[in-house]
Amino acid sequence: MKRFASALLAVIMMVGVTSCGWRTVSPDEAREVIQVIAMDTVMIFTTYGEKSTHADYLSEDEARRLEALLSRTDEGSVIYQLNHAGGLGIDVGEEVCGLMAAAEEYTAATDGAFDITIAPVASAWGFTEQEYRVPSQAELDSLLTLVGPEHITLAGDAAALTPGTQIDLGGIAKGYASDRMADILKENNIPRATMSLGGNVLAWGDRPDGTPWRVGIQDPKNPDDANAFAALLHLTNAFAVTSGGYQRFFEADGKTYHHIIDPATGYPADSGLTSVTVVADCDLDEVDGGPGVGTMCDALSTALFVMGEEKALDFWRSGAYDFDLVLVTEDGRVVVTDGIADELERSEESGYIYEVVS
Repeated sequence: MKRFASALLAVIMMVGVTSCGWRTVSPDEAREVIQVIAMDTVMIFTTYGEKSTHADYLSEDEARRLEALLSRTDEGSVIYQLNHAGGLGIDVGEEVCGLMAAAEEYTAATDGAFDITIAPVASAWGFTEQEYRVPSQAELDSLLTLVGPEHITLAGDAAALTPGTQIDLGGIAKGYASDRMADILKENNIPRATMSLGGNVLAWGDRPDGTPWRVGIQDPKNPDDANAFAALLHLTNAFAVTSGGYQRFFEADGKTYHHIIDPATGYPADSGLTSVTVVADCDLDEVDGGPGVGTMCDALSTALFVMGEEKALDFWRSGAYDFDLVLVTEDGRVVVTDGIADELERSEESGYIYEVVS
């Protein structure tokens, strides 16, 4: 059995821009909405302002550029070429090297819970090729010898991998794309926007009525119902990224296997969590073209899902990075850190118990 959720997070836009008769629409309220399918997900770009249309289509171009650059399966991509270089170093360019260096930072910070070298293990389970199977323990043990940051060498704009090691930037690429889209919004003086890249959302500015954007966290118990939420977040100038095992999975012999692999075991993470949402402020002064807050949220959402509730909260309390969390647990709780507790709207019909932690 296979099921897929097209998006983990949905932006709930409760107001629209309309005109009656010959009324002139304010440039600040001019709105453009486009839908794009790229990077294996449905993206919805909603921008306001005089250059809203221009910014939306620049964002689409950027999503497609990054897909061509970072895809693991596209033979023309830099990542594909690196993965098939047989251990030789190749020039991957400053941008890819910067993204790989950021990934290495998050690998170190999370004690390996996030690791882009997990690619061959994910393929063994069939998640990359969508040809699902349960690999043997012997196969996993062999592949795990190729997992770890020690198998990556970066030097200038060049990179090399240990023969047999492959990388997959899918756990960080959409976060990086949202960083790049924040650059586009800033460069085009967009006053407000929402950029939804599957489970990655950028809430830019506020809504035209001055209230925060409402971002829904999909209820993992009801992944096929786009209107079923575990909670809603009220956000302004913030990234929100969700990772969950309900997004991509298969069943075999009565057991469910999801796509978030624990690099320590080679198996889908069994952490007691069904989704993790990482939320962080988008500081306009820090929007500078490289991997930023969106990239961080993407990497951490995966890593903290692997860690489980206790370790995820310990990591948050450590202050290593500035972010907040919403955890949905297998035992029916929604755990929110106190930094965004006031911005969380409970979904009473969902049946979850809500807890605030500090």
